[in-house]
Amino acid sequence: MRTASSRDFETAVGWAEREGWNPGLDDLAAFHATDPDGFLMGFEEGEPVSSISVVRYGADFGFLGFYIVRADRRGAGLGWATWRAGMARLSGRTVGLDGVVAQQANYMTSGFELAGRNIRYGGSLPSARIDAVEAGDRCAILPASPSDLNELTAFDSVHFPTPRPAFLESWVLPRPAATAEPPTRSSLIARRGGAIAGYGTIRRCVTGYKIGPLFAEDEAVARALFSTLTRGRTTGRPVYLDTPSDNPAAVALAERMGLTPVFETARMYRGPDPRLPIERIFGITSFELG
Repeated sequence: MRTASSRDFETAVGWAEREGWNPGLDDLAAFHATDPDGFLMGFEEGEPVSSISVVRYGADFGFLGFYIVRADRRGAGLGWATWRAGMARLSGRTVGLDGVVAQQANYMTSGFELAGRNIRYGGSLPSARIDAVEAGDRCAILPASPSDLNELTAFDSVHFPTPRPAFLESWVLPRPAATAEPPTRSSLIARRGGAIAGYGTIRRCVTGYKIGPLFAEDEAVARALFSTLTRGRTTGRPVYLDTPSDNPAAVALAERMGLTPVFETARMYRGPDPRLPIERIFGITSFELG
């Protein structure tokens, strides 16, 4: 096992794609910028055979993802070795993960406890359905900008176990385009009375688009953000939203937009549950980094 460069870890992103996880086209750049030493890979005779991301946030929290053994090397004990190396890097921290159904029992034997279920909703959005959504109650929807970072970090930290400014800078804020191609992601902030009332990011993925995070003070703000993020962008392509099942308003929003369940994970923690305000989380950020 060794720390993987961003280039090395592109192999793991390819494995995730083949597993059906549908990664974003430029997710890895934002992931790696958050904690460059938090991506590990196992090798046999110079060939990559396993991966795990164990990203540190602040002093007390970490998130585990990309736990994959190459399909042709499963059953050889590589997964356990990879797991131990990853968990060692997060020793002493509360650790979160979003576990696929097949692995949840294994995670429990390692001390993880269930905090809730996430359901990925997906489907195509008829433009009439998007345009019919009201713009929210006295809510201004504006593009996120670098000047918003401090305020956005404070708002985000209500919905995540710890502040994550480095991640947000790469994930949410626009970056100068290196080519004439349109940007692969866009982020919007909802303001009510001048203060942030919600924000969301939409990004291109291998298949369609994902929205995440989608954090909002209430359902009206979430609807306004969802509508504005998708309008004029998603025609003919599916859209995915990873909703906490314990937030009925989030589930109702996805269903109102005509989306249907396609995938399920469990949010699990080893260590104290941070008790996030689920009623304000309409879409989690990602299954890989929380």
